[in-house]
Order: sequence, then C-alpha cells, then structure tokens
Amino acid sequence: MSKNKDPFEKTLSKLEEIVRRLEEGNLPLEESLALYEEGKKLAKICQERLEEARGRIEVLEKGEEGQLVGRPFESNLIEPKS
Repeated sequence: MSKNKDPFEKTLSKLEEIVRRLEEGNLPLEESLALYEEGKKLAKICQERLEEARGRIEVLEKGEEGQLVGRPFESNLIEPKS
C-alpha cells in the first residue's frame, strides 16, 4: 500500500481538484503532465483503500437455523482497472 496517510476523503478531494484543473485545459503542458502523474498515484491510492475496505466488510445473513452468518462482501460496483 502507498505511503499516503491522508484519510480517503482528503485523497479523493485532491484527486477531484486535479481532475477539475486538468479539465479546464488552460495549464502549460509540463504542469498538466505533472498533475496527471500525481492524479494517477492518487487514483491508485483510492482504489487500494476501497479494495481494503471491501475486504473488511461482511454481509450478515440468516442461516438455516435462523442464526446470523457472516460471508465476505462481493460487489460488482467497484471493479479494479488494470
């Protein structure tokens, strides 16, 4: 995992700001490239944290005898991109 210790929300906010600045399209090429690279790193950090959180979540279901049984959370909502 990355060395970034900021909370997920702060990291995501930084990424959103980078995207906003890049979408404006009025930056010099070198600054745009630097922001793009920083954005890639922040996106990877966010994805890693989401994957870690998903691994910690359990879904509780009623078992055959009415007891609660935990199973790993599985979702197609968050797909890692290669």
